[in-house]
Amino acid sequence: MSYQVINLNEQLSAINELWSPKVVGEIHDFQFKLIKIDGDFEWHEHPGVDKVFIVLEGEMFIAFRDGQVKISKGEMFIVPGGASQKPFAEKEAHIMLVEPKGAVNADDSKSE
Repeated sequence: MSYQVINLNEQLSAINELWSPKVVGEIHDFQFKLIKIDGDFEWHEHPGVDKVFIVLEGEMFIAFRDGQVKISKGEMFIVPGGASQKPFAEKEAHIMLVEPKGAVNADDSKSE
């Protein structure tokens, strides 16, 4: 068996695109993804799928139809499946996402 440490800083330094998650690990039916964000993402949902945001650097916000949360470096937040959401960052932030394999975003822009 091969044992390999995943260096998150090295993985992040290889990411050049914003809002483009890269899978860095898997366990059971879940994927760990790294993403760099800045500015606004679109309104969307993850029907039936909870999603975890862990802020590694900077801070991010997630707007909901009835409020918003701020997630700072060293904090995590679990978005419940089906919640209409719009993630955003006022300046570049580095995030780890944990979500089931095959999770997709359902466009929610029609309900704005």
